[in-house]
Amino acid sequence: MKKIFIALLLTGVGFSLSAESFVTHDRAEVIKSKPIYRDIIKRIPYQECWDEQLPIQEYYDEGNTNDNIGALIGGVAGGILGHQVGGGSGKVAATVGGAIIGTIVGKNLSRRDHKQSYTGGYRTVRKCVTKYNESNDRVITSYKNIAYYNGKRIVKFSDKPLRYIQIRKIIEY
Repeated sequence: MKKIFIALLLTGVGFSLSAESFVTHDRAEVIKSKPIYRDIIKRIPYQECWDEQLPIQEYYDEGNTNDNIGALIGGVAGGILGHQVGGGSGKVAATVGGAIIGTIVGKNLSRRDHKQSYTGGYRTVRKCVTKYNESNDRVITSYKNIAYYNGKRIVKFSDKPLRYIQIRKIIEY
């Protein structure tokens, strides 16, 4: 079985080594070139802008706006009270804690007495939105060139219409 396979293999190699071929060129006249179209959508951006009136509300304090005095008085009072409450090594912690709490309370109490009011009005703000104009265009993307060679239909696509389609023939013997 191995001998038959090797004999066939050597015969095939022998035929392929003795085979000759040559290339010849010809051309077929194109009988029809049909354009191939593609629809594309063009989007051209533009801006649409307008002016808008927005209300303004600004708050301000009527009266004393210095809250630091209330915070200072509250901090001192809280520190004194904390010093009275604490004893031993906790005396320092009670003094600091009382000062912090007194500062917060004093600042809040000084703010409570102030009146707040606001001024009204309008300001003009420019706002814009980007929109698109769309248009459909048909463009030619390629050409389908049709020819006949030895009774066979040949089709070749190209970027322009062709007069001839080049044919390459390989002849082996």
